[in-house]
Amino acid sequence: MGSQEDSSLQSIRYHRGSLHLLDQRKLPLDTIYLEIRDAVEGWEAIREMVVRGAPAIAIAAALSLAVEVSKLDGFSGTPKDAASFLEKKLEYLVSSRPTAVNLSDAATKLTELVTNHAATATDANQVFQAYIDAAEIMLKDDVADNKAIGSYGSSVIQTQKKDCKKISVLTHCNTGRLVISGYGTALGVIRALHADGVLERAYCTETRPFNQGSRLTAYELVHEKIPATLIADSAAAALMKTGRVHAVIVGADRVAANGDTANKIGTYSLALSAKHHGVLFYVAAPLTSVDLSLSSGDEIVIEERSAKELLNTRGGLGEQIAASGISVWNPAFDVTPANLISGIITEKGVITKTGNEEFDIKGFVHKTMSNN
Repeated sequence: MGSQEDSSLQSIRYHRGSLHLLDQRKLPLDTIYLEIRDAVEGWEAIREMVVRGAPAIAIAAALSLAVEVSKLDGFSGTPKDAASFLEKKLEYLVSSRPTAVNLSDAATKLTELVTNHAATATDANQVFQAYIDAAEIMLKDDVADNKAIGSYGSSVIQTQKKDCKKISVLTHCNTGRLVISGYGTALGVIRALHADGVLERAYCTETRPFNQGSRLTAYELVHEKIPATLIADSAAAALMKTGRVHAVIVGADRVAANGDTANKIGTYSLALSAKHHGVLFYVAAPLTSVDLSLSSGDEIVIEERSAKELLNTRGGLGEQIAASGISVWNPAFDVTPANLISGIITEKGVITKTGNEEFDIKGFVHKTMSNN
C-alpha cells in the first residue's frame, strides 16, 4: 500500500515490508532517510528523535514492528504465542517515549486486536497478518484525521475572529507533515487557514532546546509558500503585545481528562502570555492524545532530555557552547492548565468549555464513540 499523499515532505515512507524514516535531526540542511528493519531499530529511532511528534511516533512504532513481523521466517508457535510475541514488542516500543499518549494508546488497541484474533485463528501467521493490516490502516487514517483537524480549526478561528479580514497565528515546536504521516495538527490548521485565503502570517518560535521550530516548522512553511516569520521563544510576549497575533495554535502529546495539556517545553509560557494579551489559545490534537485515565496534568510524566541539547549547538549534535561544569535542567515538555486554553481542536470537532468554564472532555469522547 502507499504511505501517504504525494509530497517531498514525508516523515514516514512505507510499503509492506519496508520502512524508512526521515532523520529529522539533520533537517533542514540534509535530507536523509534511515531504514528501519525491526522494533529495536524503531525504538532507537523514536528515542533518539529521528522521528518525533506524538502521532508520528505511534505510527512509526507500529510500522517498525509490522516490518519485523513481515520478515519472520519459521515462527513455530501457536496463535496465542504470536499474540504474546507482539504484545511484548509493543510494550518495549512504548518505553521509548513515555510522555506521548498516542504511542501507548496505539499499543493498547493493537494488543487488543491481536488477542482477539488469536482466539479464533488457526495459525500464527493469521495473527501476524491481522497486525500488519491494522498498522497500515493507522497510517491511512492519520492523514484523514489531521485534515479534519485542519478544517475544524480554520472554521472555529475564523468564527472567533470574524471581524478580522486576515488572521495571523503563532505556533510552537513542529506540528506539520513531519509529525504525522502527511498533513499536520496545529500546522495543519495554519495550512487550512492559508488555503481558505484568510491567513495573514504564521509566526513560529525557534523552540528551545532542540530547535524544532527553526529547523522543521520554518522548513515546512517555506516549502508550502506560507507567509511566515521566525521568532525567538523569548520574543513571543513582545510580539503579542503589538497586536499582530490573533491566535496561538499548538499541538499536544497528552491531554488529561480536565483539559490540562502536555506539549513541548515553552508552551505554558505562551499560554500565559496569550491570556494576558487577550489572544486565543487553541490546542490541536487527535483524540488519541486524550488520556481519560489522568484526572489532571499533575499526573502526566514529563520526560527529561539529554543535557547536551542545551550545552551544545544543533540540539546536542554540534560543538559545546556552554561553560563546562554547569548543571542543566532540560524537561522536554510542560503542562498548560486547562483554564488557559480556549478550545481543543480534534478530528471530530472542537471541544469547548461549558457554562462553568470547564471542559467536558469525557462527555465529548463518549458522545463521539457512541456516534461511531
